[in-house]
Amino acid sequence: MSDITTQRAIASLVPEGARVLDLGCGDGAMLDYLQRERGCSGYGVELDDANVLACVKRGVNVLQLNLDEGLAVFEDVSFDVVLQIDTLQHLRNAETMLLETARVGRVGIVAFPNFAHWPNRLSILRGRMPVTKRLPYQWYDTPNIRVGTHADLAGLAARNGLRVLDSFGLQEGRTVRVMPNLRAGTSVYKLAR
Repeated sequence: MSDITTQRAIASLVPEGARVLDLGCGDGAMLDYLQRERGCSGYGVELDDANVLACVKRGVNVLQLNLDEGLAVFEDVSFDVVLQIDTLQHLRNAETMLLETARVGRVGIVAFPNFAHWPNRLSILRGRMPVTKRLPYQWYDTPNIRVGTHADLAGLAARNGLRVLDSFGLQEGRTVRVMPNLRAGTSVYKLAR
């Protein structure tokens, strides 16, 4: 997630000094920010070679793992916070990974593009898949293997016995608490067992 205001909004959910695991950490920007600005420590998990190298260059501890294979290398509650920022929509085993996030961390923070955001709905009404700032790919070249809505994750969490500690939307860095399923391009959930 490159938008600095969105990054800051999500980072504010992470307690200062927390031990963090960032799943699908990309180039390590979020962990780097958390280390510098919030005194956090931890690891990123990333598959892409170029992103792993970028993490190393930033000084972010990174493990090269395929998240579709799970998190068996981590013990229960080995982190204060597990981040899944723009990762869930890329995974084949999204439900399993959500449970693993709650197993490995005291708290999980999950953020993903909200497919129910009103511009996306308008595109669908016009007969086209949406292309927006949060969903910037054409339907035929997207790395996303699924799309979800703000309301979808609430149902998935409930079905799996996870507690929703907080949920809201983000739109251009602003928190959206009223009708986030309609009014926000990004959905954010803070979850626990």
